[in-house]
Amino acid sequence: MKIYKRETYLKKIRGFYRDTELIKVITGVRRCGKSCLMQSIRDELLDGGVKPENLVYLDLDQREYRKITDADALDSLIEEKTAGIRGTTYLFIDEIQNVKDFEGVINGCRAGGGYSIFITGSNSYLLSGELVTKLTGRYLEFELFTLNFEEYLGMKKFLGKTVLPDLTSEFDLYLAEGGFPKALQYDGADKQAYLQGIISEIFEKDIRRRVRIRNSSVFDTVQRYIISNFVAPVSLTNILEDLRKNGCEIKRETLSRYLTILEDAKIICPCRRFDLKSRRSIAGEQKYYLSDLGFYYALNTDARVNYGPAMENTVYTYARSKGYKVSVGRIGKLECDFILNKDNRDYAYVQVAMTIMGSLETENREYRPFGKIRDNYPKYLVTRSDPIQRRAGIKHVNAPQFMKDNGLFV
Repeated sequence: MKIYKRETYLKKIRGFYRDTELIKVITGVRRCGKSCLMQSIRDELLDGGVKPENLVYLDLDQREYRKITDADALDSLIEEKTAGIRGTTYLFIDEIQNVKDFEGVINGCRAGGGYSIFITGSNSYLLSGELVTKLTGRYLEFELFTLNFEEYLGMKKFLGKTVLPDLTSEFDLYLAEGGFPKALQYDGADKQAYLQGIISEIFEKDIRRRVRIRNSSVFDTVQRYIISNFVAPVSLTNILEDLRKNGCEIKRETLSRYLTILEDAKIICPCRRFDLKSRRSIAGEQKYYLSDLGFYYALNTDARVNYGPAMENTVYTYARSKGYKVSVGRIGKLECDFILNKDNRDYAYVQVAMTIMGSLETENREYRPFGKIRDNYPKYLVTRSDPIQRRAGIKHVNAPQFMKDNGLFV
């Protein structure tokens, strides 16, 4: 079976394919393409001369492995599948969080030598507790996101789907429906049903199996609220007030716990605010971005795009997929949509707007935060389809073309 190769991530991992000292951990929201990425790695190793018998692939979500739920069972399975292999064994384990206390088994394989290990998981529980304490310095995490716009276009061509000749129109579809890979195979109501199924699957497999949710309907209300209000600045206090106005009574500590659960399941991504004057993070309000806009599409019957939030969310996930750390900037009373940081060295500042063509006042409002920033790091204004401007050294780009070209901010 042919697999669409996601070069953005493969080039980050290639240098570690044959490394037997470091465990390669691939994380990301469920159905974002982790299994296909591991299969791409396996295919590249085969093409590079590794013998098929040295490649052991275990998908723990498959029915044949449904009884592999504890460390002893996993240890026995690995021993059975790798018996008699000579040379390096390339061990791929998909959805390893299905196994309780798997960390010791994986660490034992690594410490014993002869294994190049790749594991995937759908949530951040994978990198908590024992894995962190036992494997500190012995693993690398590669976080996988759903398709960015360049990958979205490539995947449509790969599937033989029609790509609209107008790039902006294609970008609008991407903003409306998101970038879950398999969702591209469906249209209309079928696509929405598939995305709704992902939400249900995350709740059943990544949430309910691991944490206790006493009131599923309240949890669902919180989830819907956060998904529907993505990008809006929020605090625990104003979320509680809004929920109570709509008849949902919930304790502050319960709300905080539910938000952490949604973050751990990688449905939402919190983005803290950073004060550029004091150079410190700001407590209280923050923004939540969706790991994929398909979550919003799944829960809303209105197909119209809310361009402001959708554009901002897309730039956020695009920057994260390129390896940037992202925070929201504040300069006095002004806000800069994003401060991007690469490798704790290089920075960039980004403002996002659907358009600046409405009026001079709108244009000046988007440029104003840049005037308060005194350093010389790159500054970007990202719009949807405006004529490109030249102003005060600020780089004006249109998102569809910038993302199609795999543009970098730093």
